[in-house]
Amino acid sequence: MFIKHTQFTSARVSGILTAAEAAVRAIPPAFPLSATVAVNPFLGQTGEDLAATSARLHRVAGIRVTRDRSDYAGQIADGSITDADLAAALQASTSPLKPKDVAALKTLALQDEAPAAALPTIADLATDITGTDWSAVIEKAFGLWAAGHFDRGQALWSPGSGTRAYAAWLAWACRDLAPEIAGLTGFCAHAAAAPDTSERAILQAAEKLGLSEAAAETVFHRLLIDLGGWSQHARWLLWQAELSGNTDSTLADLLAIRLIFEEALLKLDPRIAEKWRDVVEAHENPVEASADQIANAILQEASELAHQRQLDDKLGALESPANRPALQAAFCIDVRSEVFRRALEAQSPGIETIGFAGFFGLPVSHRAHGSDEVESHLPVLLKPALTSTSQTEGSAETNVRIRARAVRALDRFRQAAVSSFAFVEAAGPLYALKLVRDALGLAGTGQKAEPTPRLDPALSPEDKTATAAAVLRAMSLTKGFAPVVLLLGHGAQVTNNPHESAYHCGACGGHSGEVSARLLAGLLNDPETRKGLAETGIDIPADTLFVAGLHDTTTDRITLYESDQTRKLPEADLLRRWLDRAGKQARLERAQRLPGASAATIARRALNWAEIRPEWGLAGCSAFIAAPISVTSAGNLQGRTFLHSYDWKADTDFKTLELILTAPVVVASWISLQYYGSSTAPEIFGCGNKLIHNVVGGFGVVEGNGGKLRAGLPWQAVHDGRDLVHTPLRLTVLLEAPREAISGILDRHPEVKALFDNGWLHLIALKDGRMAARYHRGGGWSDAVATDLAA
Repeated sequence: MFIKHTQFTSARVSGILTAAEAAVRAIPPAFPLSATVAVNPFLGQTGEDLAATSARLHRVAGIRVTRDRSDYAGQIADGSITDADLAAALQASTSPLKPKDVAALKTLALQDEAPAAALPTIADLATDITGTDWSAVIEKAFGLWAAGHFDRGQALWSPGSGTRAYAAWLAWACRDLAPEIAGLTGFCAHAAAAPDTSERAILQAAEKLGLSEAAAETVFHRLLIDLGGWSQHARWLLWQAELSGNTDSTLADLLAIRLIFEEALLKLDPRIAEKWRDVVEAHENPVEASADQIANAILQEASELAHQRQLDDKLGALESPANRPALQAAFCIDVRSEVFRRALEAQSPGIETIGFAGFFGLPVSHRAHGSDEVESHLPVLLKPALTSTSQTEGSAETNVRIRARAVRALDRFRQAAVSSFAFVEAAGPLYALKLVRDALGLAGTGQKAEPTPRLDPALSPEDKTATAAAVLRAMSLTKGFAPVVLLLGHGAQVTNNPHESAYHCGACGGHSGEVSARLLAGLLNDPETRKGLAETGIDIPADTLFVAGLHDTTTDRITLYESDQTRKLPEADLLRRWLDRAGKQARLERAQRLPGASAATIARRALNWAEIRPEWGLAGCSAFIAAPISVTSAGNLQGRTFLHSYDWKADTDFKTLELILTAPVVVASWISLQYYGSSTAPEIFGCGNKLIHNVVGGFGVVEGNGGKLRAGLPWQAVHDGRDLVHTPLRLTVLLEAPREAISGILDRHPEVKALFDNGWLHLIALKDGRMAARYHRGGGWSDAVATDLAA
């Protein structure tokens, strides 16, 4: 628990603090810009279904979490959604409020809804009565303090650094005259008289605001939503603390601070208190979906059933080639890899591609060349179990550190109040040349390969064998090795983009994946590892060479780290021709989706410091498939599908299947739902317009010169200026495995089962490469799948 109950014993007190904790858990974390990873914005609502979540977020955020009805109506009109899809979605709903039949549902799809509106805060009521925009006053005053308090090294000086947030804010608020100048007379004294802990402040505010236990949770949730990304950043601090077995009270502190503003505004005018009593009564009502919200959820379900029909048409089991492949290439399961994989397989029938999580099963914390910062190259759901480094001994390492320190010192000098104007006067002409060079894309990539990374401390021979065997089994790669096996991590080259890490590998914690790929290649080429693997039944031919590389998803070029190898790459010229031709084919396909791009110019977007859409990232993601390679080789999946290689017949204890369901599937659901939330509710779960972003604190962005921190995806990442390019669909998970094995794993992992039971993910079992059985919420299966229902 993040709040201490020690000094409070009454049932009411306990209920209020429990409500505060529930409100905190309802907020999703927002990871900092240095390692941005996708987060499910509905993380706190996965215990509810889509309709109930819509009702809750309508109350506390004033948003709908489904698409505009006109979108569904358009799909119905053009035949994308059939009557059979609508009938199946209606049948799946158990709500007594659902439309009576398909005709009634189609009629509702043509009707506009009233705009969503959250229940007002006291600040909203005070704005209506006094004419002063108190929400804006709070946003500015709070945001100014928070930007300094949470700063991660961007500012030259931060107020209250190292102090608990609540205490730091009290010290600030006692001297901040902005609220008083706006008309909130006595606010400094009010802050000075506040309780000494956030727990006591929450309890005091609950009394003064007349909050019942029934109302408190959604009132608190409403106020935390009102703080925008600041709440999500504080939730990340709690997430990080709990990952290490600790806790963090920052988000409780922010709730207390926001409540202190509400207390002060309640006294501004007697009419505010009268209106507030009605709001509290509304918060006391149970959160229940309306008939409109039920209908919207059914329409969303029908849209997803329609997509599944289209997907099934692209699947099918092909005959596996009998001959030894000439090349195997393992890519991250990232949807962007599917385009390049398909292009590479088209170069020769002897090429086989593999899908696996981009950290390649090595949960490492890494220290880069010339850096003291430790980077976590693994999914955020996991804790590092290994450490690695690219640092070297001697002058090379020293020179890198000296250059880095010089750059930091120059930046400090450039930003300092005393020297900033003098710096511009002296260095302006030089910077003009730099601007011209960058504008013309002449700066080059500026990227140099680091020295070969290594595990530090090194693994024992036994640990090498165990680690390598676990990775190869998880990849379903235990036999049939090609002479060359490429291990391709991925990253994205972009310029002047605060969200650069969001384009990198989510499985590597928002870093590019070459470190993981190079570490695994070195491990699998190690003679000690090979010897140990042979004793476990995994016999890698002596001529097989594992080669690490990096897939740049912006330029679709492959960098191979040949210098890591102890022997020459066989058929190197042929391999490079295959990779080059595949890159051209992938760029041609991707250019058709990117505004203003062509196959010839798409790579240059990586160097353009004014480019707001260097690539589409994972926009369009809609499905996750874990199956043999042959199942997905026949169809064009359009860069919308996570592809994980998996052969259940070789997974005798289903441990690999369990790993897939509890790690890659969950990470993919976070990605899918972040794109979903940023598309359907951009005002809450998106970070706004890239054109007016400013980095604050080194960890996030604001729009303009202050105010709320914005979390989620920029609008330009999901919208092309005219239409959404991401179709908001809940992820469809397709597994080629016995349904009994899948059900057993879900029963052992109730938090994963809840994602399927509450409809945040769809689950379909494949057989012989086609959809064979659908999982129903609650644990049952049926043989009827989308194709049958729409027949």
